[in-house]
Amino acid sequence: MNSDNLHIRNARLIDPSSDLDQTLDLYLADGRIAAIGTAPAGFAAARVVDASGLIACPGLVDLSTRLGGIEPELNAAVAGGVTSVACPPDTKPPLDEPGLVERLVRRSERLGLARVYPIGALTQQLAGEKLAEMNSLARAGCIAFSQAKHPIVDTLLLLRAMQYAATFGYAVRLRPQDQFLARDGVAHDGEVASRLGLSGVPTAAETVAIATALQLAQATGVRLHLSRLSSAAGIALIRAAKQAGMPVSCDVSIHHLHLSEMDIGYFDSNARFDPPLRSASDRDALRLAARDGVASICSDHTPVDADGKQLPFGEALPGATALELLLPLTLQWAAQSRLPLPSALARITCDPAAVLGIDAGSLRVGAPADICLFDPSEPWRILPETLRSQGKNTPFLGYELSGRVRMTVVGGRIVFQV
Repeated sequence: MNSDNLHIRNARLIDPSSDLDQTLDLYLADGRIAAIGTAPAGFAAARVVDASGLIACPGLVDLSTRLGGIEPELNAAVAGGVTSVACPPDTKPPLDEPGLVERLVRRSERLGLARVYPIGALTQQLAGEKLAEMNSLARAGCIAFSQAKHPIVDTLLLLRAMQYAATFGYAVRLRPQDQFLARDGVAHDGEVASRLGLSGVPTAAETVAIATALQLAQATGVRLHLSRLSSAAGIALIRAAKQAGMPVSCDVSIHHLHLSEMDIGYFDSNARFDPPLRSASDRDALRLAARDGVASICSDHTPVDADGKQLPFGEALPGATALELLLPLTLQWAAQSRLPLPSALARITCDPAAVLGIDAGSLRVGAPADICLFDPSEPWRILPETLRSQGKNTPFLGYELSGRVRMTVVGGRIVFQV
C-alpha cells in the first residue's frame, strides 16, 4: 500500500476543463489523479477522506502572487486552496539572473506547499534599458517574461524584446500603464479623486499602453498577456484583439471585480491599488469580461506591512493580501453575476493555467493531484488573526464571506486541513 494513496469520498467534483460536475469518488496515487468514480485495480488507500457536502475542484492557479516572505505567503496560498502561483519578477533583487530563479524554485520545492512558477525579468534589473538573458532564465525555470509594474519607455527595445521572445516561443506579460500619463497619480482620475484632492490616473494611461503593446505584438507574433486591467475601455481593446484572432490574453484582479473608486471612502489606504480602483461602470465592465471568459481572475496578492499602509493615502504602499480571499470573493462575484459555479471556477483554475502554459487546473486522470476541497456555504469573518499571510491589509477586513477551504492537496500530499 502506497503511503501517499488518498481516497476522497462523496465530493461534488467540479472540473471546468472537462465539464465534469458530479458527486463521485476521487483516487490519488503517486502524486497524480489515478481514477475518478471507481478505484483503479490494486488501489489501497492510506487515507480516506469523507467529503460529503464539500466541493472538490482543481487547485486554484494564481497569475500574480508576490512573495515577500516565501514561507508565510505559500502557507497563505494553500490555506486559500491555491496550489500554483506565478511570481512576478519585481522581487528583491529582481529575477534577472538564473541563480536567483534557481534559488527561488529550490526553496519553494523544499517547503512542499504551493508550486511556484517564476516570471523572469524582461530587462536587466527591470531598468528597461538592456534585455535580460531570457534563454538562461528560461532554462533556470522561468515560464514567461515581464517588467511587472516597471515600464519600458523605449518602444524599440520593447519591440526587440517581443521579437526575441517570439523567436523562442516565450510569453511576454505586461502591466499596461503609460508612465507619463500616470505620473504621480494615486487614484482614478474621476469624481472621487477630485473631491478628495488626490492626483489622478486617467483611463488613457491604460489604453495608450494597451494599444502600443497590441501593435507591437501583432508585428512580432509574440504571445502577449496583459495583467490587471482596470477599465472598460481597456477591456474593449482586448475584446477586439481577440475577435481579430490575436494570441492575447488578460486578467483582472479580484479587488477590481468588487470595488470601485467609491470604496476609497475617506482616504482609506487599504483601497490604494495599482492600477487604481476606477468607476462603477469600469468595475461592471471587468465583471462582464470575467463572466464572458475574456479575462481570467488573479489575486494580485501584494502583502504590505502595517507601516506601509498607516500613511496618508497618496504615500501609502499600493496592494493588499488576497490569496486566502480569492476563492470566497470569486464565489461571491459568481453569485452576484448569476454565473454557474463551474464557469466561475474556470477563471481561477484552468483559464490561468492555460495562460501560464502549465500542467494544472484539471481533474483529469493522470493530471497532478492538486486539489482544493471546500465548503461553498461555510461563512467566515476576515480578521487579521485569521490570515496566514504576513500582510494583514485588505479592504475586506471585517467582512463575512462564504466559502471555506477545508483541505488542500498538492502532488497527492495534504498540505492544509481544517
